[in-house]
Amino acid sequence: MVVKRSGIRETFDLTKISRGLERSLEKRPVSAETVTEILTHIEDQAYMIGKSTHEVMAAELGEIVLEKLYAIDNVAYIRFASVYRKYADVQEFIDEIKKLKH
Repeated sequence: MVVKRSGIRETFDLTKISRGLERSLEKRPVSAETVTEILTHIEDQAYMIGKSTHEVMAAELGEIVLEKLYAIDNVAYIRFASVYRKYADVQEFIDEIKKLKH
């Protein structure tokens, strides 16, 4: 089960994560094979995190996705982060981009 920020629990659905990745990676030079590897990694990590409780926090899944995107494509990382982290204003967005430069 995935525990959302609101506390609602829903069944783990890799296709939801896949859709988010696809949107982030749209028109980016990342192969379908790489996307499959990322999804496999996320699924494995979710299993390991939820092994004892059968639950994983949505925030943990989001951070795993961000970690993988950061390693492969900075534009996709920013796209995903902008939705996932719900930036309140442009300055937060700029600050995130500055972090990438360092």
